Amino acid sequence: MSGRQEPDYLPIAEHGLIGDLRTVALVGTNGTIDWYCCPRFDAPSVFASILDADRGGFFELAADAPATTKQFYFPDTNVLITRFFTEEGVGEVQDFMPITGDSADSGRHRLIRRVLCVRGTMPFRARVAPRFDYARQPHTVGWHAGQTRFESAGLALALTATVPVEHEALDATATFKLLEGESAVFALDRVGDDVMPRGCPHAEAEAEFNATVAFWRRWLSASRYRGRWRETVHRSALTLKLLTYAPTGAIVAAPTTSLPERIGGERNWDYRYVWIRDAAFCAYALLRLGFTGEAEAFMTFLADRIARRGDSASGPLQIMYGIDGRTDLPEFELEHLDGYRGSAPVRIGNAAADQLQLDIYGALIDSVYLYDKWGRPISSDQWDAVCAIVDWVCDHWNQPDEGIWETRGGRRNFLYSRLMCWVAIERAMRMASRRGLPANLLHWGRARDEIYRHIMRRGWSPARRAFVQQEDNDVLDAALLMMPLTKFIAPTDPKWLATLDALGAELVSDSLVYRYDPTSGQDGLHGEEGTFSICSFWYVEALTRAGRLDEARLAFEKMLTYANHLGLYAEQIARTGEQQGNFPQAFTHFALISAAFNLDRALG
Repeated sequence: MSGRQEPDYLPIAEHGLIGDLRTVALVGTNGTIDWYCCPRFDAPSVFASILDADRGGFFELAADAPATTKQFYFPDTNVLITRFFTEEGVGEVQDFMPITGDSADSGRHRLIRRVLCVRGTMPFRARVAPRFDYARQPHTVGWHAGQTRFESAGLALALTATVPVEHEALDATATFKLLEGESAVFALDRVGDDVMPRGCPHAEAEAEFNATVAFWRRWLSASRYRGRWRETVHRSALTLKLLTYAPTGAIVAAPTTSLPERIGGERNWDYRYVWIRDAAFCAYALLRLGFTGEAEAFMTFLADRIARRGDSASGPLQIMYGIDGRTDLPEFELEHLDGYRGSAPVRIGNAAADQLQLDIYGALIDSVYLYDKWGRPISSDQWDAVCAIVDWVCDHWNQPDEGIWETRGGRRNFLYSRLMCWVAIERAMRMASRRGLPANLLHWGRARDEIYRHIMRRGWSPARRAFVQQEDNDVLDAALLMMPLTKFIAPTDPKWLATLDALGAELVSDSLVYRYDPTSGQDGLHGEEGTFSICSFWYVEALTRAGRLDEARLAFEKMLTYANHLGLYAEQIARTGEQQGNFPQAFTHFALISAAFNLDRALG
């Protein structure tokens, strides 16, 4: 049995994503699963070698010979294919997680890896090395009913294989050779009192493969997008769907934690939660493409959160929740893990849950407005919740907060927060007028107009000839690209065009956009960061709306070259073009869909 021959850490972008609408796994181009939490997104990890190559745990399945590899998705699905090319033949690993839906088997959480030799002959090796609870819980390995059973105090997994498997310390290993046309199957199942062990012979693996392919193709067939970038937009839609937690309708910001925004930096966060802003924008993007079911499920999730929250000094909603709706998300560090390429700390939980971010109400009400318009009319109870939110925003918009970028340097008067408070009120007024719903329009209208005048008076810097990040300073902020996108200001207004030019001169680098200058000391954190990919797509959309279509299209096409080999994006892009931050990032894929949709329409 040869050891692992690949480098300890693949680049973040050298991964694909599979999932079952409850959790996901990251599969490297080397055939190794190095991130997997079971049974759900925010559960402790089983495989986490992406955060510590020595301690984290992994599931390797690869050619046992020098090989080059390529990776792609089975067309129009989230079934991942990793191909190995050697001197003796060509093989591939098909990775997928069956979608159980609401069946009695919904607690199974099955990960299937089917390996085939498609040309010549090929030797393979496998090593299953779980490290439970972020590598904090010990486990045992043993045989049970013809399966390898890994058991820890909190979780048990059963490995079924159609080739002989040996035990080696805490791991299971296999070496085998396949001839052209032959295949082998490995299936890793969660087992317990509620889920009985189950084998996975070749015929069952074939049936599961076909069912999974059919599920994804059936889902994607509801898309209404027929534009120039169909494959790219559909890959983003499939990715957003993978980040959806089916039991509640929650949408996580990203399925990973602590992948660094800069190698060796401290900006490492846990994104496996539901940010109201991110999820609302994602629901909007899916709704735009015709996926009304996801938007409806998220609206139900939100309604329950509002009902439970009641009156609170920090508003009707927290900025983020657990995927099950829980509000307590304590943040702490896992000091025993080195972090990706030594980038500690590794954090779980998120202290930003206690922040005040007023902009979430604009993102939320805008998505409710669009759901009411394009999906189905909201109910009377939902309208009552909207009214409660808007009444609160009218009374509290003019207070400092931590803002969209979750700064940890104290609350400030961020212009973007004011802007999105305006959006919340304005969209609610549109809904009330269009449907004749009861509302205190006089009070709402006064607050809306006051915010508008306040932004124009206090948010414009004559010295910079631009709108700026916060009152009483001259720092530029790419979040303000949303000003014309939200219809707050005309996209050809002279003040806006001057701002767009200022942002282009100071924050844009080859179509890539920095969210702000991190050396300005505004965010309470140390170190540099990469360009923010959501801002890059916002820039494309702002150029589009300003009528600068040649620039917009070139910027968009350039951004597509920064995607990974599967069309996936992390949160940020380094100076070298490398993806960094948690991966893949829902925010980025939402913005790609919106930019493609609007640019395509403008081009005609």
